[in-house]
Amino acid sequence: MSDRTMTEAPAQAPSRHVDAGDEGYSKDLKSRHINMIAIGGAIGTGLFLGAGGRLAGAGPSLAIAYAVCGVFAFFVVRALGELVLYRPSSGAFVSYAREFMGEKGAYTAGWLYFLNWSTTTVADITAAAVFAHYWSAFTDVPQWVLAFIALAIVLTANLISVRYFGEMEFWFSIVKVSALVIFMLVAIYLVATSHPIDGHTPGLATITDNGGLFPSGVLPMLLVVQGVVFAYASVELCGVAAGETENPEKIMPKAINSIMWRVGVFYVGSVVLLALLLPYSAYSADQSPFVTVFDKLGIPGTAGIMNLVVLTAALSSLNSGLYSTGRILRSMALSGSAPKFTGVMNKGKVPYGGVLFTAAFGVAGVGLNYWMPGEAFEIVLNLASIGILGTWGMVMLCSLFFWHRSKNGLVTRPSYRLPWAPYTQIVTLLFLVTVLVLMWSDGGVGRTTVMLLPAIAAALVGGWFLVRGRVAELAANRD
Repeated sequence: MSDRTMTEAPAQAPSRHVDAGDEGYSKDLKSRHINMIAIGGAIGTGLFLGAGGRLAGAGPSLAIAYAVCGVFAFFVVRALGELVLYRPSSGAFVSYAREFMGEKGAYTAGWLYFLNWSTTTVADITAAAVFAHYWSAFTDVPQWVLAFIALAIVLTANLISVRYFGEMEFWFSIVKVSALVIFMLVAIYLVATSHPIDGHTPGLATITDNGGLFPSGVLPMLLVVQGVVFAYASVELCGVAAGETENPEKIMPKAINSIMWRVGVFYVGSVVLLALLLPYSAYSADQSPFVTVFDKLGIPGTAGIMNLVVLTAALSSLNSGLYSTGRILRSMALSGSAPKFTGVMNKGKVPYGGVLFTAAFGVAGVGLNYWMPGEAFEIVLNLASIGILGTWGMVMLCSLFFWHRSKNGLVTRPSYRLPWAPYTQIVTLLFLVTVLVLMWSDGGVGRTTVMLLPAIAAALVGGWFLVRGRVAELAANRD
């Protein structure tokens, strides 16, 4: 059977593994929810806010960085998709790590994912506060107050039920996709007609007359890769949502396969158009590049509308983070590797303990916005990147172990598979190590973040010694 994509609906391969964290959920997410969650995961704060500063630093070559990172993001979500078709689980890669790597693997995968989303939560509320400051009505409101309001609104909605989460993500994604489509149509028209923007004529000359594809050399493009990886931080979300989905074996392959062209159109296409419209030096880290373009156009109201859209993107990412960590923490809590209260569910079948635990770190982020409003986003972005690299690495390791077991006849791979295994997993793992090296080479916050790796490893080891007794007890009870 070929490793390549099968066009027919794949059959789910049987699994003997049972995860206690999969019980108790309602299957309220529909096909339209999953498809839009997949889109929302591929379009977030990293594009709407982060692209501005990265364009200013790397120039038009940022499109290359997005394309390369997008390919590896697709490999990760495709590997996760194969595991989902093998056995859908709300614990996602934590549950798969438990099956293929044991409780230590599940513990490590879960807490790295929590590091990712707890810091991303801070990045999202920071971005929401920055976007809100665009309007004069909020200019005098402290950034930390706006960050707290954003967290409170999304947290409240997330605690009601998974259906509310699904509906919020569906409409958030509709807004984001519609806005990007409108932007791209307007941008294509401006380029095709050479309509001047702020004294500049859009077209290839905007790139060639301002230093070309690599205005500051190749190195800046390489150094922004860790920030670009952050832009793809939510692509694995549809794998987590599979545990609360009707007919995941039919819905997931279509949703995952569509991620690749979305990356090409929305990320790479948007950055190319931004580079054609204005010189890369016109963009900055403190404003969305899409808002910058509409600001320069001078059409009344359009920049404000686009700013509302990018604010929606930040809230959408925050919504996704609270949702996914709640499910992951519950899977860990029921195996003993997370605090007991994170496994508790409310009447709406929402693991509110885990959601509130993640939100608590968001409150810490409100404090960061109070003390360091200018640096808050960049600090947490780098910490989140460590969590993302760890999560992606664990997904690919699970996929590699799964492939190895299938070769030994211990499991059966579904017909929907990661192409070119095991080489795809190995190359992706090498790419993730390369990103760490680039973070170190960048100096500043990036190097400091890499230097925290021993402390993160020590915290994981120390935490394991604290929970291993309860993990062993619960495992013995299950057996």
